[in-house]
Amino acid sequence: MIVLRSILFNVLFYLSTLIIMLACLFLFLLPTKWCWWLLSFWSRTEKFLLHWVAGLKSEVRGLENIPDTGCIIVSKHQSAWETFALAEYCHQPTYILKKELRWVPFFGWYLMKFRQIPVDRGRKSKALTEMSRKAAEAIAEGRNIIIYPEGTRRPAGAEPQYKYGIVHLYKTLNCPVVPVAINSGVYWPRRRFFRFPGTATAEFLEPIQPGLPPEEFFKLLQGRIETASDRLLDEAEKATPDNIIIKEARALQAENKKK
Repeated sequence: MIVLRSILFNVLFYLSTLIIMLACLFLFLLPTKWCWWLLSFWSRTEKFLLHWVAGLKSEVRGLENIPDTGCIIVSKHQSAWETFALAEYCHQPTYILKKELRWVPFFGWYLMKFRQIPVDRGRKSKALTEMSRKAAEAIAEGRNIIIYPEGTRRPAGAEPQYKYGIVHLYKTLNCPVVPVAINSGVYWPRRRFFRFPGTATAEFLEPIQPGLPPEEFFKLLQGRIETASDRLLDEAEKATPDNIIIKEARALQAENKKK
């Protein structure tokens, strides 16, 4: 049953995304400020399909921790789920993402339409400067910047690998940083075809205010995200104890403790 439901959901996920993009091409004739509803609509559509086709529910907690002003939302990254699941709750969500995504047909056009922030990882310091400039513009407009500090998806339970670029943004933008913990990798594991039933959960945590020393901020950010993500993993284990990905996550955690 999981195989069939996963096949059907994966087909519908890409098909529905394509249909939405084609149906909304008229938005390119309108000012961007009138178009942000599309991201929320896409987010709700995919979560609906995920629930009713694959049996995977979505839960988002801690919305009261999102400031009314521009802020940086720093999320753990375990799967594709959080790339769309969080968009519904963020004000004009602006993702920091690899520049290659701009060349994906249709999808890349929308990235440029909504002024998402591409990063050329090969340019290093120049890329960091350009990213900071565009991020500052977004914050000045009251938008929510979404960034994955590990740079790529990591398996549930894997040793964290936070990049220091988030510290640069924290110092440069001088705005609140909202950590986000998740357990999505348990149900939508990276590089896996299957979508396991259960409840994928994201939790917006207490914001970190500007002004902390860089190292203190970096340690506090990682500590909050990892502690809360471990707690969400515990919840997932209690709710779906037979999930094989949870067992893999526990094995990874055991390896980490030996290091």
